[in-house]
Amino acid sequence: MNPIQLNFSGKVALVTGGSQGLGQNIALALAQLGAKIAICGRKKENLDPAVTLFKSQGHEILAMPANVAKADQVKALFEAVEQKYGRLDILVNNVATNFFTPSLADADEGLWDKMMETNLKSAFLASSQAVKLMRKTGSGKIVNISSTAAKKVAAKGMGLYSVSKAGLEMLTRVMAVELAPEHINVNAVAPAMIRTKFSQPFWSNEAMLKEYLKGIPMGRIAETGDIVGAVLFLCSDLANFITGETIIVDGGAMA
Repeated sequence: MNPIQLNFSGKVALVTGGSQGLGQNIALALAQLGAKIAICGRKKENLDPAVTLFKSQGHEILAMPANVAKADQVKALFEAVEQKYGRLDILVNNVATNFFTPSLADADEGLWDKMMETNLKSAFLASSQAVKLMRKTGSGKIVNISSTAAKKVAAKGMGLYSVSKAGLEMLTRVMAVELAPEHINVNAVAPAMIRTKFSQPFWSNEAMLKEYLKGIPMGRIAETGDIVGAVLFLCSDLANFITGETIIVDGGAMA
């Protein structure tokens, strides 16, 4: 039996927040396996180095500044994808924000709005636009980047983030059920802490990291490559009969 190989040749993938960190690693892996790539980010100065990187490796890429919590900017983004590539097969909703917050009872309304817009509303808006393109080809894959914070015991200072990610997982299940008859799969990946700039305030604190690792049987935090594999699987034909699921990537913490 020949080994199964992932191949995204002929596919078009959009990764939100794909200019750096986990999003860039996901986009690059998809490109290396043959996909044509689109990425977005709020800051053009972050997109330009990403474009240089992709083109230096011979990958076709569309990079567009966009705040995916804003409906008009999301619509423009997907119109640009359709104009350049004519289709969309894969959407990875990777955009997120996180910061320590006071108790929910004392949280500022503005912080609530920012967290929900960035972590939840953006996935709703992007997925809604993606579905319109996927319906034209008769299939598609949507993968949402969640977090173990959506599942674990409520952690101090992480309330708003946890609630937003829990909402994202329900969004995943609802859209999966609704879109299954149209051959559009909607799944999620829930990582534990990843060694990226996004989570650096957490893992760069030696005392905090030491305490955190007590709950990780594998004894380390995740690297971006640990998460990319799960995302690629859900984007591939290997996952054609999987929808509404969340793959936990946490080194055994939830076990």
